[in-house]
Amino acid sequence: MKLPLAAVIAVSLLFGAAAMQHAFVREGAAAQPGCADDCNLAAHRAQTHAMLADDGMNMPGMQPAPAASAAMEMPMHGAHMEMTPPRVASAQDRARAAAILASLRTAMAPFKDYRAAEAAGYVPFHPEIQQPIYHFTSMHNALLNQFSFDPARPTSLMYEPAAGGYQLVGAMYTAPRNMTLDQLNERVPLGVGTWHLHVNLCIPPPSMGREMLGPHAQFGLGGSISTADGCAAAGGTFKPVIYGWMLHVWPYETDPTKVWATEDHPGVMDR
Repeated sequence: MKLPLAAVIAVSLLFGAAAMQHAFVREGAAAQPGCADDCNLAAHRAQTHAMLADDGMNMPGMQPAPAASAAMEMPMHGAHMEMTPPRVASAQDRARAAAILASLRTAMAPFKDYRAAEAAGYVPFHPEIQQPIYHFTSMHNALLNQFSFDPARPTSLMYEPAAGGYQLVGAMYTAPRNMTLDQLNERVPLGVGTWHLHVNLCIPPPSMGREMLGPHAQFGLGGSISTADGCAAAGGTFKPVIYGWMLHVWPYETDPTKVWATEDHPGVMDR
């Protein structure tokens, strides 16, 4: 989200909790001081709170600082995002995408109420932190999606804040980071959907969590540092790739161009 998926720390939730929450990993391992590439979700959460606590920020039960709320809305473009190159969609691609979408809509229908999703094992990623979109992730689905694809089995359901709770707006599929373009195309046609990978993450040293926040952030998936040399010079820890491939779907959009939209595609929904 995340299995053999990558290590992450506070940065992942501050700049891309939406996409990153899928820390598809082996649940149950103990938290470690320095999250490795196979760091599990429990360890990631513990580390996130430890870092923010060291910096005096956003502990559970507290309202996030205004800067943190603003940071959640920053896109992860450019040097921190790798997108699959577009392909020309064939008639067969479009038909397959339509079948995927139909299956997904049917699978999502029981979870219009977020409480039903929670009862089915979808866990919200850091609900105590203000976010424009919350990912509710199924660790069971995340594991299965490392080995096979079922359009009715999204790794995450995406909800917008709404009066009295959340409103279901989308879903996210995931795939192993080492998959080839052709393998990703077999899951969802690249002529229709665009997979993305989070790359070039510089994790800040302890006590520098604030450097992940705001429009002039240095660290994190919204930060200015995107090279190993730059990260080392700043005292951070560099991760060339984190998590695995992700693909968002917005099945309730009435505009067909927005159903498979990504934030890097002009003229479509900015999510």
